[in-house]
Amino acid sequence: MDIQNTKAIITGGASGLGAATAKAFTSAGAKVTIFDRDPDGADYAAIIGAGFAAVDVTDETSITQGLDHAGVINVVINCAGIATAEKTLGRDGPHAQSTFTRTVDINLNGTFNVARLAAARMSDGGVIINTASVAAFDGQKGQAAYAASKAGIAGLSLPMARDLARMGIRVMAIAPGIFRTPMLEGLGQEVMDGLAKDVIYPARLGEPAEFAALARFIVECDYLNGTTIRLDGALRMP
Repeated sequence: MDIQNTKAIITGGASGLGAATAKAFTSAGAKVTIFDRDPDGADYAAIIGAGFAAVDVTDETSITQGLDHAGVINVVINCAGIATAEKTLGRDGPHAQSTFTRTVDINLNGTFNVARLAAARMSDGGVIINTASVAAFDGQKGQAAYAASKAGIAGLSLPMARDLARMGIRVMAIAPGIFRTPMLEGLGQEVMDGLAKDVIYPARLGEPAEFAALARFIVECDYLNGTTIRLDGALRMP
């Protein structure tokens, strides 16, 4: 698919990996509509020349209204998600079920919710890219909820690709390692340096623009389908 013929919705597109992807795609000539819960995301969308819809990915009505606003689409990039840290059994007792449920609801259910509803609008084929994480494979302590939600994303790729093949829709997932996002930058340079030292090569944090570049390549490479690509500098979480 030619990037200039792309009509994409990007969830979580007002910050982090989603924002970088929205910017890269609009700069390349794609038509982009950002879906984000934060209505202030409309300001960022205006700056980069994208459309915007305030969308809660856990709410079907909200997604449907966003899709109506976006119009014709042939690409979906799901970047909306949250990161939580809580041990299965910690000093204060068992992991809160509410935290686990909320994490899975946004990260996994929200991704599937957008993908299934958007696929129904892709009458001439398309591409769905979901965001997993290396935590799906190398989950650390305190990542039971997050790793489970991202493992579900990775598990969606093949069956969803098989389900949608008759419609000419490809499905892929990207599993990023540790990326320099606003959330991570808020932890400070010392923490970021500590995280970067475990990356094999290049020994640094990933840049959101690199995630965006891979998303573009997936859109443009018609033979990529039904799998998850790790984007992590050979990082394997200890």
